[in-house]
Amino acid sequence: MDTRINNQIRAAEVRLLDGETGDNLGVVKTRDAIAMALEKGLDLIEISDKSVPPIAKIMDYGKFQYELKKKNKEIKAKSHTTETKSIQIKVATGPGDLEMKAKRASEWLKEGHRVKVELYLVGRTKFTDNIFKKERLDRILSLITEGYKISEPLKQSPRGVMVTIERDNSKKVKPTTGEPLAKENHENK
Repeated sequence: MDTRINNQIRAAEVRLLDGETGDNLGVVKTRDAIAMALEKGLDLIEISDKSVPPIAKIMDYGKFQYELKKKNKEIKAKSHTTETKSIQIKVATGPGDLEMKAKRASEWLKEGHRVKVELYLVGRTKFTDNIFKKERLDRILSLITEGYKISEPLKQSPRGVMVTIERDNSKKVKPTTGEPLAKENHENK
């Protein structure tokens, strides 16, 4: 949205606010509001064109732009983007590698990122039963030290199976690991 100032304001009347005190001066004709602003050596700035009549403020346009940039910068600083990090393991991945990958996953969870754990299946391991696949994923999930919850349950991917986990913010007391996938399957039967 481009901010309209002074003669760019198209509405016949505006709801006028005083920029210094923030007082509502009521509904005023636009040309009278512009005259009041110029009398003070300031600008008439349209704040909201969506309301009827539009809301306008008497203040310095440079100061208005500065405050707007400052507000946008604060909003941007407060926003936190989360990435989905990925860990890939195979059926025969050794315990040392699993510990290293679990440690990295714990660090990512602590930073607030989501972690996608993928179990690559090659050859005849693609045709093993789901309990075996879940037990293999549980090997790495049990090594993750940061508390997590399963955000996307176990699902088939083009090269195997995968599960997505994220930090569990509900349990701040002590870090716990999530429930094992294979255990969930046994309880459901």
